Amino acid sequence: MKALAWHGKGDIRCDSVPDPRIEDDRDVVIKVTACAICGSDLHLMGGFMPTMERGDVLGHETMGEVVEVGRAAASRLKVGDRVVVPFTMSCGECRQCKWGNWSCCERTNPNGKMQAEQFGYPLAGLFGFSHITGGYAGGQAEYLRVPFADVGPLVIPEGLSDEQVLFLSDIFPTAYQAAENCGITGGETIAIWGAGPVGVLAVTSCFLLGAERVISIDTVPERLALARQAGAETIDFGEETVQEQIMEMTGGKGPDAVIEAVGMEAHGADTLAQKVSSAVLAATVSMERPFALNQAFLACRPGGVVSMPGVYAGMAGPVALGIFMNKGLTLKTGQTHMLRYMKPLLERIEKGEVDPSFIISHRTTSLEDGPELYKTFRDKQDGCTKVVLKPHG
Repeated sequence: MKALAWHGKGDIRCDSVPDPRIEDDRDVVIKVTACAICGSDLHLMGGFMPTMERGDVLGHETMGEVVEVGRAAASRLKVGDRVVVPFTMSCGECRQCKWGNWSCCERTNPNGKMQAEQFGYPLAGLFGFSHITGGYAGGQAEYLRVPFADVGPLVIPEGLSDEQVLFLSDIFPTAYQAAENCGITGGETIAIWGAGPVGVLAVTSCFLLGAERVISIDTVPERLALARQAGAETIDFGEETVQEQIMEMTGGKGPDAVIEAVGMEAHGADTLAQKVSSAVLAATVSMERPFALNQAFLACRPGGVVSMPGVYAGMAGPVALGIFMNKGLTLKTGQTHMLRYMKPLLERIEKGEVDPSFIISHRTTSLEDGPELYKTFRDKQDGCTKVVLKPHG
């Protein structure tokens, strides 16, 4: 079959690879009908994630039709079912799964010992996201083996298009968890750093939860336009001093909570502290630069909440802990506990409350277009905000 594979920094190729097969009773194999390129995939492309190996199949935003079913997986899935696959794998049996901390599953990462050396404990296995997270083949392919399928995949009812539900695989639940972590009860003002796919869907999620105002910060025109389409007020950090603008927009009160939806791709600095950070880190290339996180700390009102869905792989610094501590802020973060959110958000889509497909700008029916579309998405060319691939046309 054809699949998009990693061959080194900046080198994504469409390869011919072996077809997946059932390897465990809990497996299913799906024919991929739609998959997407995620901002996190750009971290892999950029060489920011350790333990990638040449030929690793990429992709963790995937859905499709079940074509083979293991004996244990047959308890809830059958051939012909149309399913969305969560990007994290959960066993459903360990203490973390029983607590509902699905992304902290203790059993689904076969390389958990390697991960524990960096994080202290093993965490859930991930599709297409390096060997430290399990080394599982990803879903930017014609077919995908789905382990622990008796727990994870969500069956999709008739009447909904792939594009309406595909993002239940990752970015819609991720955005919703980020909004939920803000503690919205109604009437709040939320500021969001980053108007990429997660940031824009976080705008939507904040309003679904009852926020009164959402302020979106980015500098890419197409992304800012999507944020406005979702109902946000916007700040272009390339043209405006963010903190001054936020204070003016909120009458000096500041946002009640902030979302940092940028992570390790954060760049740019418009405060003295950030300029100093940039100088200090010039010789410390192994550290990620948390510019957006520090801006979020600065902007959030005292006693507020900082929600961080933005992905970091390792050490980050300098972090403005003095600002964070003295303002009495609360930080909430983590990989998404997918099984908390997939079904409730599917119900919102079914009711017509939201259609996440509005963020899609580029589509293709050929995986051979994938390597070039990776570059287009990375370089924010051609108005690219989100790429969806349909491997079988």
